[in-house]
Amino acid sequence: MTDLIRLRKISTRRSAEGSALILAWLVGLFAWVLVDLATSNDLKSGLVPLVCVGALLLVAHIVVRWQAPFADPVILPSVAMLNLLGLAMIHRLDVANQKLAEARNVAAPTPDVYLQITWLAVGLLLFCAVLFIITDHRRLQRLTFTCGVTGILMLFLPLIPGLGIEINGARLWINVAVFTIQPGEIAKILLTIFFAGFLVTRRHSLALINRKIAGIGLPRAKDVGPLIIVWAAALLVLILERDLGTSLLIFGLFIVMLYVATGRRGWVILGALLLVGSSFLAFQAFGHVRIRFSVWLDPFSQATDNGYQIVQSLYGFANGGVFGTGWGKGYPQLVPFAKTDFITSALGEELGLTGLVAIILLYVLAIERGARAAVATRDQFGNLLAIGLTTAIGLQTFIVIGGVTRLIPLTGLTTSFLSYGGSSLVANYILVALLLRVSNSARKPEASDLAVVGLSS
Repeated sequence: MTDLIRLRKISTRRSAEGSALILAWLVGLFAWVLVDLATSNDLKSGLVPLVCVGALLLVAHIVVRWQAPFADPVILPSVAMLNLLGLAMIHRLDVANQKLAEARNVAAPTPDVYLQITWLAVGLLLFCAVLFIITDHRRLQRLTFTCGVTGILMLFLPLIPGLGIEINGARLWINVAVFTIQPGEIAKILLTIFFAGFLVTRRHSLALINRKIAGIGLPRAKDVGPLIIVWAAALLVLILERDLGTSLLIFGLFIVMLYVATGRRGWVILGALLLVGSSFLAFQAFGHVRIRFSVWLDPFSQATDNGYQIVQSLYGFANGGVFGTGWGKGYPQLVPFAKTDFITSALGEELGLTGLVAIILLYVLAIERGARAAVATRDQFGNLLAIGLTTAIGLQTFIVIGGVTRLIPLTGLTTSFLSYGGSSLVANYILVALLLRVSNSARKPEASDLAVVGLSS
């Protein structure tokens, strides 16, 4: 009887993950079917690609069951459902582009959804590879400075002449063979590993208080160096690559991890002051930053110029209302870059406020489970790594959705798992694999309990 009780306590819950993945796939299938019924009454287009996606998710589930049996059962289904909803919206926008081409009597563009599914396959392949190769997340701590140097190099790789390319005023991409890759997406993972490893070794000195102002403990001046270095790197990204989103993401990620490592509010206050100061300086020095702020403050005065994107996005939200127009029945194609930067606007129009809230709750669910893994982890490096990976998802989601809804200025980041873009999708599946590896370590029972019920440790 005692052994049975222990067995229940150490249940891997992989069956729950499998059931949730089936539900996610059915939701994606249902969304795709609704798009086809609303636009063409042809249900054949989604059968083969969605069966392929289902098979890929099944393989990923089997690998998790094999390599990380105690990992959280909710994270992978949550991001898979987001990914499937994104595929359905990309497909819907492909259909709109094809109809527009027919109306103009020009050649129809190649559908982007099939390329996105290809990137999904690559992402899940690397997801599985990470789980096979990294059997213990603590080994990554040995690569702290290697990851840091590599992450910085990848962050500034687009600045190399002949390699980097500029799109819409930002220099974020590089050409590799026939592909366009955004190395900053991989850089955020490498820098998260670096931040975790660095802060583990310095957390005690960084937590020391030099003085108190208004009851808030401030760190020693000599310990402020790392914060200044990361701030300077983020500022260089903004200046040289004109990438406001990545700059804000990297700096915000470090501040959150620094606060978790030390528990000192003084670091948050210093970080906030540096952020406000750099924002003011950037506003004064750079025209593209001033444009972003002016559009944020009053987009309708520039509705036919710089503010066209955000105005169309707001009109889309208004058209969707509470319950949306329905899949395939709105006009999301009127918003520029609807497949990438503004895919949440497209979803908000056709699914309404209710659907958008449900999507945000999926992100919240994945973030909450990631934070739970961080709290339960037995080692400090794993704790900071899980917090960093979870923060990367949460902060990027806030930055993107905040920009599209005009809560904050637009930054140009893509929405994790939803948006069209291979680099982002592949990087985020690698991120999830690392998070599941930490979660597996956190939830894995002691060896003695495993031996009692005959499970391998």
